[in-house]
Amino acid sequence: MALQEKLDRFKKQQEKCQTTLTSIAASNNATTQKSKPTVRPPSANARAPAPAVKFSNDTERLQHINSIRKAPVGAQIKRVVDLLLQTRQAFTPEQINEACYVDANANKAVFDSLRNNPKVHYDGKHFCYKSKHDLKDTNQLLYLIRKKPEGIAVIDLKDAYPSVMEDLQALKASGDILLLSNFDSQEDVAYPNDPRVPIKVDDELKQLFRGIELPSDMLDIEKDLQKNGMKPATNTAQRRALSEVQVISSKPKGKKKKHEITKRTKLTNAHLPELFQKL
Repeated sequence: MALQEKLDRFKKQQEKCQTTLTSIAASNNATTQKSKPTVRPPSANARAPAPAVKFSNDTERLQHINSIRKAPVGAQIKRVVDLLLQTRQAFTPEQINEACYVDANANKAVFDSLRNNPKVHYDGKHFCYKSKHDLKDTNQLLYLIRKKPEGIAVIDLKDAYPSVMEDLQALKASGDILLLSNFDSQEDVAYPNDPRVPIKVDDELKQLFRGIELPSDMLDIEKDLQKNGMKPATNTAQRRALSEVQVISSKPKGKKKKHEITKRTKLTNAHLPELFQKL
């Protein structure tokens, strides 16, 4: 009964408090309405207030920045090099920090690695991307390829400037260059196709060339080339040896048969007969 009386007392106190709070709120509303100034309509030139940044969004952004700055040096360098490659612009360390959150000024290891990176040029103030060949347009690209009669790997030209791959295809379509694949590395190589040296092949020579029957095995072709003092562009024996090694290594190993213990099994722990009573 004492507990019930205490509960009833508590409920009455709650009701009193609620009544008091209601009356205070009503009096405050009445005072606010009396003292409320007249609100003028916003003018047409007035700017809309900027949306407030939610605390949760700002926290996520700060966590993202913190994860980048705590990442390994190599990961931070890659982030900066990707930025320089995509934009092709020069950045100060402060601008790099604003663009990709890598703070080179606060991390000496990042700054030194970035300064010594072969893909980055540093002039003492700005960082910018450094390609293997400093080219700007199609004319410079064609000039470089014509200086390389032995050919130049396309992979060395890919990062020269943003549209270099499209320009290579355009030069190939116009007949200014040849794009051939290397048999060993399977990479494209650009060769000059100088129009100043036109070559016309006689039709009879073409027929003779096409009429030669080649051996069905590439090993025999390579041997014939070597007999005539020519170096084959392929190495079939090496390829076959590598493929056999890969096939052997990829074969699943057979499971070893587990030896079951029987009455005929020679047991070494003979001094512990209780271990083998159930065998």
